[in-house]
Amino acid sequence: MAAAARGPVVAAIDQGTTGTTVCLLDADATVVGRGHTAVPAQFPRPGWVEQDPEQLWRGAVDTVAAALADAGRVPADIAALGITNQRETTVVWDRSTSTPVHPAIVWQDRRTAARCEQLAADGHAEAVAARTGLVLDPYFSATKIEWILARDPELRRRARRGELAFGTVDSWLIWRLTGGATHVTDVTNASRTMLLDLADADWAPDMLDLFGVPAEMLPAVVPSSRVYARTDPEAFLGVRVPVAAAVGDQQAALFAQGCLRPGQAKNTYGTGSFVLVNAGATVPPPQSALLRTAAYQLDGEPVRYALEGAILSTGSAVQWLRDSLGVIRDAEETAELAASLPGNDGVYFVPALAGLGAPYWDPRARGTLLGITRGTTRAHLVRAVLEGIAYRTRDVVEAMAAAGHPVTELRADGGAARNPWLMQFQADVLGVDVDVPADIETTALGSAYLAGLATGFFPDADALAGLRREGRRYHPTAGPAGAGYDRWHDAVERARGWDDEGDPGEGGPGARGRVAGA
Repeated sequence: MAAAARGPVVAAIDQGTTGTTVCLLDADATVVGRGHTAVPAQFPRPGWVEQDPEQLWRGAVDTVAAALADAGRVPADIAALGITNQRETTVVWDRSTSTPVHPAIVWQDRRTAARCEQLAADGHAEAVAARTGLVLDPYFSATKIEWILARDPELRRRARRGELAFGTVDSWLIWRLTGGATHVTDVTNASRTMLLDLADADWAPDMLDLFGVPAEMLPAVVPSSRVYARTDPEAFLGVRVPVAAAVGDQQAALFAQGCLRPGQAKNTYGTGSFVLVNAGATVPPPQSALLRTAAYQLDGEPVRYALEGAILSTGSAVQWLRDSLGVIRDAEETAELAASLPGNDGVYFVPALAGLGAPYWDPRARGTLLGITRGTTRAHLVRAVLEGIAYRTRDVVEAMAAAGHPVTELRADGGAARNPWLMQFQADVLGVDVDVPADIETTALGSAYLAGLATGFFPDADALAGLRREGRRYHPTAGPAGAGYDRWHDAVERARGWDDEGDPGEGGPGARGRVAGA
């Protein structure tokens, strides 16, 4: 075990798609301070989603300062720093100046759909899935990097000379926190790039060749829990603090939810929803509908793996109701509106606002509302969106059962886990208990736990799993909630392949239907 860390709190930076949250934990794993900063996104063309890497970086530091102020602490009180982040989002920067060469391309971005379709048509899908555990989809980082380098031949030449660096958001933040001294990414984030050999936990030369990514621009792959470096005082609040964890946000939630044994599963209801089931220390066999991914790695231990069902739009559909349509004032209204109806009256919504992820993997699917009449109200629209979130989760859970990993209890977290109507409907649709913890900010907790383990602030993983506090458990009821699932599948089929006019945002030719895994 590492020597006990100095300082009374561990800080966790949770850099998400819509905001940065920082939690400070004491030695009892109790959150004693919080900060939050909103993160804007830009949508320069249909299907494109970008963010400013400098805003991500500055927001992280500012939010740590806000959390310290909330707790009445000072920077020197931080014993260790952990990072969890939106995955797949791609940043490329100049090593000498730390200046990004392009806006961050967010995981939701679909600009490389036609490229993925072409690679699949050329017969590369099977090799990609076997090597990386992923499907050929614009969701992942590899085609994003390729797109950035292809837009300017000089960028590719500079990348080959080692002048440019690539990183997911964890890597970018660690680079800036350490004043450009440390270029690493943890195994969970690396496993989302479509460039990692999942079995070897190292970069795969054949994937680098396939996507034209020079090895010179890649970070070193490291465990999720380890002291990688210390912060540069000029960059981080005047102190040197151990940077001791990096982990993708969904894997952080799996760890914080205490899903440390094979078969335990969680779903995080955020901008998208992500169902992960712990698959143990052996790489699962190839799947057509689900992703195989690294779950976490403690320092000196083997990589743990997971099967994942990535649902690309769920909470973002609720935001769409609020921000784009003005149907609701805030997300809290949705539970009461949904409960005001005895049923859905045949109204269904497929939340394919960024295509369909698992188990369909159709980047050309689009959000679809069916069954509306003159009697349809905003309550019907709200209920259809919530039902769509629950049905998409069942899609994934059924795929996990087919893969030999039946889910007998679902641990839920994320913002929508606060919605009692949705959680009860989810239990009814699945036919299993849905267990919501007392603290649903599990992504931040997971990175704090991993940082604390690396520095001796926390004793061991099993002790941390025992600290999980149940908030509310939803049991399935004998009702008709699952009766609409067949009708749901009819709605999904109508949503699929809708954008058949060309590459989203590019205007080029493209094919309908699935990219890979069909």
